[in-house]
Amino acid sequence: MSGGGNEVIIEILQVGNAVKVVAVDAKSGLEVSIVGSPSMSEEMLKRNAVKKLNYMLEKQNAGRAR
Repeated sequence: MSGGGNEVIIEILQVGNAVKVVAVDAKSGLEVSIVGSPSMSEEMLKRNAVKKLNYMLEKQNAGRAR
């Protein structure tokens, strides 16, 4: 999967009554995770994790620009 033009590694784990999704930017190594309901589609869980990863990458890059 790709997010913002970079390769993203996705891991999905069932944790009790929830699903944990981990997204890792292959280039920078930045890792984020979200927790969602098992009733959500896998695609939606992945999309939300990639959106959070892109947000954190932008935030990290903005901090370097200062």
